[in-house]
Amino acid sequence: MIIYVNLLNSPILYTFLYKSQLKKARKAASIKIRPLLRNFWYNRGSMLKTAINAFKKSWFFVNKLHLLIPFLFFLVFNFSGAILGFLVFSFLFLIRILTQKVPLDPLKEFEKRVFVYKRTDVGDLKLDLWYPENGSEPHPLVIYAHGGGWISGFRNQPNNVSWCRYLASKGFCAASVGYRLGIVKSIDEIMSDFSDAIAYAREHAAELHIDPERLFLMGLSAGGHLALLYTAYQTFHSNRERLKGIRGVVAFYAPTNLKDLFERDSKSFFARFAVLLTLRGTPASVEELYQEYSPIRWLSGRMKPTLLVHGKEDTTVPFNSSVNFARGLKRLKVPFRFLVHQSGNHTFEFSKKDVQTDWILEQTVRFLRANLKDRKPKSSLLNEELRKYYEN
Repeated sequence: MIIYVNLLNSPILYTFLYKSQLKKARKAASIKIRPLLRNFWYNRGSMLKTAINAFKKSWFFVNKLHLLIPFLFFLVFNFSGAILGFLVFSFLFLIRILTQKVPLDPLKEFEKRVFVYKRTDVGDLKLDLWYPENGSEPHPLVIYAHGGGWISGFRNQPNNVSWCRYLASKGFCAASVGYRLGIVKSIDEIMSDFSDAIAYAREHAAELHIDPERLFLMGLSAGGHLALLYTAYQTFHSNRERLKGIRGVVAFYAPTNLKDLFERDSKSFFARFAVLLTLRGTPASVEELYQEYSPIRWLSGRMKPTLLVHGKEDTTVPFNSSVNFARGLKRLKVPFRFLVHQSGNHTFEFSKKDVQTDWILEQTVRFLRANLKDRKPKSSLLNEELRKYYEN
């Protein structure tokens, strides 16, 4: 008995039991960890890609804050180097902006004419008309509004020129409209400029050699907002005079509800700053203005045939902004199409040189051509996957 008790109290026994339990624990852990390590090794590429994509959608990356790190480093240790780096970056950024164009930009030249459509306190407002290569008959006209958050951009910016040239290559006359910007003018004055440009084209149709009965409104981002707002507001109020000749509207990644720019999916400081500056306040302080100048507020069953285009990975204007507008169009049984670039961000047609982008550009032209006829096109979606966004 004494020997047995001493054996139980023996350090040797405790050491044996400890090592035995430790071995079992290690074996159990190995059984659980090995598949995880194996899974990590086999999927390291996709996991890294997911991490990179998540970083690209972060506030830090979207607003280019990561570029401040080397700038601050040089600012502390080498002031002249910091200034030089800033100038070089600004130059490269400017070059990138000025060389953007749609991937199907035609190489041939087209006739371009410039017209003054309005005289204002800040100077003459102009529109550039790009004409198709041939045809003696008056041309159908696409009235095009540039983007830039209502506070930047200009009508003859290279990306806008490439769009107009592309439309001209497809048989449409394209008018790139210049308008006053929200830095010094209100959203009401911006809308007034766009409205006056449409009226000018209609009233001077013979001089411009365009068909006033075949007009389309089109815009990118803030320009798409102007095109949608004009059409939705005028159709809501059944203003036939202002709608005369308009066959449809095309909006690329446009904010249909201005409050969407403050949602979680919108990570752009610039987008929020632009709408705050243009509307002179926050959604809380000037809520009525945000509602009044949101196209979705004025949706009705009389809305003109609409083409919505959006990149699913847009971090500037949330993808759901177009989704919600499309839901409204569907509910009201308005003819529409909704084209989605599955990996596209804001202004994807200038950066994504892929088959999907080419297809969207071609479908844009098909939408315009379909609405040149008197019959109404059927509503359609890009694919079956998107139907979940339209369920009740």
